Amino acid sequence: MEKSTSEKVILLSEKPSLVTHILSELRDINIQKDSLRFRRNLERISEIIAYEISKTIDYQTENVTTMLGEAKATKIKDTVVIASILRAGIPMHLGFLNYFDKAENAFISAYRKYKKDSSFEIKFEYLSSPEIDGKIVILADPMLATGSSMVMAYKNLIEKGTPKFTYIVSLIASKEGIEYVEKYMPNKDYCMYIVAIDDELTAKGYIVPGLGDAGDLAFGSKI
Repeated sequence: MEKSTSEKVILLSEKPSLVTHILSELRDINIQKDSLRFRRNLERISEIIAYEISKTIDYQTENVTTMLGEAKATKIKDTVVIASILRAGIPMHLGFLNYFDKAENAFISAYRKYKKDSSFEIKFEYLSSPEIDGKIVILADPMLATGSSMVMAYKNLIEKGTPKFTYIVSLIASKEGIEYVEKYMPNKDYCMYIVAIDDELTAKGYIVPGLGDAGDLAFGSKI
């Protein structure tokens, strides 16, 4: 596992924590056989990352009425939009929504279309999104391999406006994927929350050791 030297990357595995413990379960081929457990682990780890992100956004103070009087309360000021790349991003989306319960929601359909020589291109099919101008965007996908699907997803999202700030969240990334995002993101008001950076990206765009196909592990194999 690599360490990050990028100012844009918050690496959550630099110290052992619940995040690294849950990631170890997500990687474990024996625990992966339980798809319910795999989905729930994706959700759990995203809840923890949501809490970490919540420390960095803007808040405002308001008075709230209690049974016995009034109290000053600190509430989220920013409007948050949770955006996930289908289908592997769905459990992560639910984890973020459990914590940012008033967030708006966006969904992006992007996939790899393989050619006969095993090379591939990223195809974009569908976007469901609110207006995101001036809002906080959390863009989630479990794996950041080549980085091309993440950048394509973001480029389609910003057709709905320019966000105030974007948090790109992946559990496992390759160095190449991080470098690609840093090179091609059209808006520099972003950072990446990554749990682990793995050593190898294969010619077919798979992260090694990685954890496998997160979408298949969560929802079953596809044709």
